[in-house]
Amino acid sequence: MILVTGATGFLGEFVVKELLDKNYDFCCFVREASDVEILKENDIELRYGDLDDLESVKKALKGVDTLVNIASLGFGHAPNIIDACEAMDVKRGIFISTTAIFTNLNAESKKVRTAAEETIKNSNLDYTILRPTMIYGTENDRNMFRLVKFLNKIPVMPIFGPGTYLLQPVYVKDLARVIVKTLAVDASINNDYNIPGEKPLTYNQVIESTADALGKKVFKLHIPYKLSIFLMSVYEKVFPNPVLKAEQVERLNENKDFSIKKRKKNLIMRQLVFLKVYQGK
Repeated sequence: MILVTGATGFLGEFVVKELLDKNYDFCCFVREASDVEILKENDIELRYGDLDDLESVKKALKGVDTLVNIASLGFGHAPNIIDACEAMDVKRGIFISTTAIFTNLNAESKKVRTAAEETIKNSNLDYTILRPTMIYGTENDRNMFRLVKFLNKIPVMPIFGPGTYLLQPVYVKDLARVIVKTLAVDASINNDYNIPGEKPLTYNQVIESTADALGKKVFKLHIPYKLSIFLMSVYEKVFPNPVLKAEQVERLNENKDFSIKKRKKNLIMRQLVFLKVYQGK
């Protein structure tokens, strides 16, 4: 039996569909306030609780041998999850992290997620950590769909910096297939993998290809990087709840391309999982 956390989220919805398609025996850990209509429509067993509540996590893990943790590792729940898994003798765990941990910025979220990964690696679980890049695919994604809506309405796109930094967004359905396929890949045990999209693109290319797909002509207004940082710093001081912060501009200008060929163990994932996704097998 598999327990899935984060099943009602953007990525979770697609992982649930993939598990159903592959006839896995699984249940979902959800909060009382979660929208579970789709899960109920598919007669999926629900186990209620909260990742902040150790006892409810332990209760949800009764009879479970595998955990698929899609819920964010950025909220500090990893110790509770690992303690519950070890107490309930869960053997296998797949955890979704993020390539955002490789930022050069001293972000608080990086510290929390890095600590979470260390907690997982130091546990008794047969773990696999998967780190997707920016995920896209539906109107519920937090990145690309916002860009699509903006370009669909406004013909001028402000770009902070040169727009030559690399992105490698991953399609949500491909990522869901990778997660579910990993369940059957023993070589992935006690390993971690970056899961990028098929090829890297500059931000300028992302804007251009999106505009082309929309049939729109978009003018790219480049704002020099240092000026952008200065303006955002002033903006943050003037407005208590800024829509955009200087740190976000800095993060935007970091390269986010992650080849899975860079390390030998990532070649294992490419051979056993990733190529099968893109070949439609």
